[in-house]
Amino acid sequence: MAHELIDSELLALLRSVDTPTVCNAIEVAQGKRGFSQFTRGTMVSSDPEGSALVGFAKTAKIAALEPPKENQDIIKVRRMNYYRYMSKVDGPAVVVIEDVDYPECIGAYWGEINTKVHKGFGLSGVLTNGVVRDLGDLAEDFPVVAGSIGPSHGFVHVREIDTPVSVFGIKVSPGDLVHADRHGAVVIPNEVIPILKDAVHKLFASERLILDPAEKTGFSFDDFKSAWEDFEKSRT
Repeated sequence: MAHELIDSELLALLRSVDTPTVCNAIEVAQGKRGFSQFTRGTMVSSDPEGSALVGFAKTAKIAALEPPKENQDIIKVRRMNYYRYMSKVDGPAVVVIEDVDYPECIGAYWGEINTKVHKGFGLSGVLTNGVVRDLGDLAEDFPVVAGSIGPSHGFVHVREIDTPVSVFGIKVSPGDLVHADRHGAVVIPNEVIPILKDAVHKLFASERLILDPAEKTGFSFDDFKSAWEDFEKSRT
């Protein structure tokens, strides 16, 4: 299982770095550019100064623009099945929700109650193309990276559970390792997880080749040219 590929040291490292760093580290691990499993467009973060959202995806689809057409008993059963599914947490896990109304999302599924319930289940945060509200009352240390902010829940209801979803241009399947912060989100390929720690440290070392000279007093073009040549040789 993918959960077995991540240890506490890598988990702590990933929570301490931003999502652009993870995107670059994936390229280092793969030895090439062209990786594309990252979000497009601007998302909003409920805690832009907080640590990154990291974990394996538990997925669902919701809608809120119109009342559900199904029988209310079916809706209620699915709602309880959703919470039962979310309550079964094995290792670091995050919620990834596709609002199928996108780009016309109007219903905030994520607010004070749902963030505190899901945090109570042991989940680490939320990635969604939908709406978040109750910004002053959300669960602490439970980041929500969302498509927008709004005041109402509309007719929000669960449509699907534990199925592949799409959020701002990325496809997320249940069990995918997700990293997200105020920049957006990325899906980390399973094959790079075992070498991702080394890739992050290699990335840091290559960046210092240009950053150390640039941060010194009297940094000149000749200093830049020399440093950039070394940097170009080391980067992906």
